[in-house]
Amino acid sequence: MSVYQIPEEYFFRIHHCRPRFKGNVENVLIYIATEITRIGDAPKDEFNNSLNNAIKCFPGNSTLALKTVNNWRTEISSLFGLFYEDENHYNHAMLRAKELAEHNDLVEFFKLFLYYFQYPGAHIKSRDVLEQIEAGIHFKPTQYILKLLKTAEENTGKRCGITKEEACYCIFNDLRCTRDNEDVVITWQRIQRNRDLEIEYVADGDVTRYAGDILDYMQHANLLVSYNNKEFFINHSENEAILKYINSTEWFSEYDTMIANRSGTIQDVNDCRCDWFRYVNREAGETDFATDITSFFAVESEIPTEPESKMQLFAAYMEKLKSLESLKTKDIGDIGESLVHGHECQRLKIGGREDLVHLVVKIPTELGVGYDISSRELDDTIRNIEVKTTISTKPIVFNKIHLTPNEWQAAKSYKERYFVYRLMVSKTEIKLYILQNPVELFKQDLIDITPREGMEITFREAAGHYEELLAWV
Repeated sequence: MSVYQIPEEYFFRIHHCRPRFKGNVENVLIYIATEITRIGDAPKDEFNNSLNNAIKCFPGNSTLALKTVNNWRTEISSLFGLFYEDENHYNHAMLRAKELAEHNDLVEFFKLFLYYFQYPGAHIKSRDVLEQIEAGIHFKPTQYILKLLKTAEENTGKRCGITKEEACYCIFNDLRCTRDNEDVVITWQRIQRNRDLEIEYVADGDVTRYAGDILDYMQHANLLVSYNNKEFFINHSENEAILKYINSTEWFSEYDTMIANRSGTIQDVNDCRCDWFRYVNREAGETDFATDITSFFAVESEIPTEPESKMQLFAAYMEKLKSLESLKTKDIGDIGESLVHGHECQRLKIGGREDLVHLVVKIPTELGVGYDISSRELDDTIRNIEVKTTISTKPIVFNKIHLTPNEWQAAKSYKERYFVYRLMVSKTEIKLYILQNPVELFKQDLIDITPREGMEITFREAAGHYEELLAWV
């Protein structure tokens, strides 16, 4: 067997900033986005000190050296654009951070990140941006990969996937793709020919990591699926979103004159930096990437599942919910409340109190009562529930919630009758964590609270308990 070599005249190793928390990226991002939003806008030094303190408070970080903490902070800014420093040395919490802190929709976050991500971009140092400019790089990786796989499937009539090694050697490090925008049909033919000839790739993590990162992020965005973490396929339940990428003309154009001339200066690149961070934090407008949870649970035929698996049960339940015209399937809060409403109905039914089920009601937000669901205990006393929902492609651990002033006031008023249901939804499981009487939990030192337009609550696992989420059947 021979080893594949990119022709020398086409070889250019493309790269981007790689966060040290890559292996825990979903947990870190939602925590950091919340902290950045809390800090808001502040002078550079004040902002950086506050964020450094927050980074050190993330589980496992208390003993990190200052240099490592600083690296975390700069990587969060550079790659994901959650904050940026303006021309006057003032730092700003950016739209992507605020959206993630508010919506807790990690799938939407990665979709938006990838939609604007390109080479060259200010996610790397200016000298590296200039090197890509001088090589003529003009490349949107997510768009190209989706177009490649979609076209391959249309031409072959079967499922087509790509490995990290193939993406690295045949796309990311090949100027025919990254500079010349080679027709994806030709690129796929090259990949297929290498397979037919059993040509191998050097599977060195240092070489393939950047292509691998993008494929992983595309999986976080629910655009790709992988059944063995080796080969990645288009996720057809996201066809609507995938077409938005393929047909997109989005491009940060301020480097274009330099790219056309294959030349520029560090100062020219630096002059574009602030505009880059504003660009990647643009309002999405009509490009709605909010996660439709009813399709998020779609079970693909390639995935082996038991006939009555829990996730299949919830997939069926979601289809039932989808039939309700009043349900906003792209509103995570609305979906979370619907799931909890069903859970409470089923809990009462199992407890022999089906006569109380009609008393379980969703409370309209505009009433401002401080909770989402009015339910009942088995003895007919009231259980008022505030629902907090997070969605990600993989299970995450998250120990923060925010209660508005109305919600905190309701918690103080209803005491042991007030519950917070923390719903964590992923493609493989749904976790329900329950806190009862948060005011008393604070008095018992089981949770920490910080006033911020209500209360920011940080809890330890012992403060509450996990409960199996029930589907209303």
